[in-house]
Amino acid sequence: RMAGLRVDFGLFLEPLGFIKVLEWIFSIFAFATCGGFQGETTLLVSCKGVVNKTVTAAFAYPFRLNTVVFSVPDPKRCGGTWTDVYLVGNFSSSVQFFVTLAVLVFLYCIAALVVYIGYKHVYQQNSKFPLTDLAITVVIAFLWLVSTFAWAKALADIKMSTGASIIPGIESCKAPGTTCRFASATSMGTLNVSVVFGLLNMVLWGGNVWFVYKDTNLHNQSNRISQSPGIYPTQRGI
Repeated sequence: RMAGLRVDFGLFLEPLGFIKVLEWIFSIFAFATCGGFQGETTLLVSCKGVVNKTVTAAFAYPFRLNTVVFSVPDPKRCGGTWTDVYLVGNFSSSVQFFVTLAVLVFLYCIAALVVYIGYKHVYQQNSKFPLTDLAITVVIAFLWLVSTFAWAKALADIKMSTGASIIPGIESCKAPGTTCRFASATSMGTLNVSVVFGLLNMVLWGGNVWFVYKDTNLHNQSNRISQSPGIYPTQRGI
């Protein structure tokens, strides 16, 4: 038996423990729906000696699209007019910020649950633990806000950089006798879901600030102040 360990699974029925479990689960969904994504965008190219040749550019997390090149549709038969064509944009910073935060939150939730379940008495007796928990909760709620909106903006740009709008920017498609048509792009539904989970995490952590705050001595002090009887001056008769 570890010193000071008092296992109390009843905490799961309390808002503090229940919300922490939800935060743990939602953090998993946030990075799982984003970190493993793989897709491709496809064009149909017609040029000298080539009709509707399918060329693809495969991309994946962390979405460094500027390193992704379309497969060559036989440049010799295109009269030597086809050169390497890369997608545009590097969105790794936004998506890695989002995924890294989700992973760190996942680990923090595990640590917090261990403290809540096994060392709740220590947590309540030492005022520094609830205050530290409150500070971390506020910071994480803010980071979810920032990272989710940054990732949502990056996702919108990724859709633009892998959609039909890329064709006017491809010089090889402007060569005489060459035409390019957009064929398809992998559905990004799971990436949309990751943004939704980012928003849910932001709401959860923002709401959890109140429940963590209630365990701090700041809340206890404010209660004592509000409940203390008022002191009124003695009225003297005239």
